[in-house]
Amino acid sequence: MRLPESGAQGRQLLELAAVSGDFPVRLLKRLPGQPAYKDSVVKKLKRTGLLRTYYRDGLRTFRLGWPAKELLVQENPERFSFFLTGTAETNRLKSEKTRRLRLIRMAAMYTMMWNARVEIFRDQKPPVFSYDFSGQERIRDPCYYGSREVKEIGLDAVKIKSSRMTGMLLTKEKGYVVYYCGEALMKWGSREELRLKIFLQMEMNGRRLGGQYGPDGLEAILFADRMELFMELMQAEKKDGTYFLFDGNYEHFYFLTNDHHGEVLLRLLCCMKKKRELEELMRTGLEEKGESGTWQDAWDQDGTLVLFGWLLDLPRIAGFLKMMAFRNLSGKIICFDFQREVLENYCVSRGAVLEFETIDFEKFERRFFGD
Repeated sequence: MRLPESGAQGRQLLELAAVSGDFPVRLLKRLPGQPAYKDSVVKKLKRTGLLRTYYRDGLRTFRLGWPAKELLVQENPERFSFFLTGTAETNRLKSEKTRRLRLIRMAAMYTMMWNARVEIFRDQKPPVFSYDFSGQERIRDPCYYGSREVKEIGLDAVKIKSSRMTGMLLTKEKGYVVYYCGEALMKWGSREELRLKIFLQMEMNGRRLGGQYGPDGLEAILFADRMELFMELMQAEKKDGTYFLFDGNYEHFYFLTNDHHGEVLLRLLCCMKKKRELEELMRTGLEEKGESGTWQDAWDQDGTLVLFGWLLDLPRIAGFLKMMAFRNLSGKIICFDFQREVLENYCVSRGAVLEFETIDFEKFERRFFGD
């Protein structure tokens, strides 16, 4: 028995299932290729025993067959041994719904990162969180580390075991703590998340990547399956610990959707050059003079405050609206067309009267990521 060739769709599915453990069948549509062809690939993998379907409690997932595990580990132990040997949660799979849901959340983030061209495989990224990491290597390309990889840090991992984090995204300029809430808001333990942030900040700026990230080099991203959760989240600031997102723990806390829109915006976050290029383009015709501030990015010629809202930075949007109300100022938010309805509904619910300027997402994608 042989594995599909490297780069083939069948191989990609097997490798994502390897690092995920339980790979949701619904995520198959997020992988490249025509549906009919992907279905034929899955049938072939199942027929050869490399892949199987597991269904329980309404959750239908793909799991690797034992031949696939053995072949993957034999071919590339550095990449797959961590996930497919011993008592690893992704190897000794359980049937309990809570355990499976955790793996399914991890699978969603691995797929998101993979589609956004972030490195997810262990043999192609620095072992930043390994106990004996030398600290000599640097992050040059975007890399994602799942929460189990982060906890390789050693005994100190007990300090972060209660966090809702799904992993860490590290780029050349920034580090991002990654969260994923799925289809509904989740409860936050503010003390646990603050402890995580302090711990990671010390580790990143200390013996692991000291000097690469500045004191403000740690930010956060929250992924959600529905755009509507943005409004629910903003309206629930004081409930279930969600105020943690707004009270200054992270200067920037981005809300991205778990779909193609989110993948493209994630690529933007991972490339500071393109991010600045977009900002400079949208500053055309705007003013940068006047008093500096945390909440606005520019001024219109008539004195209207302008916020670049396309990354849905939760604390900045909340602060922008509060500042406008407190100082009785007029404002404008620039966002993508698919974001406008939810953003506008939220602003109306807060009694804010704003102008909106939208960017055509498809044109933006062609111009900035037309590769």
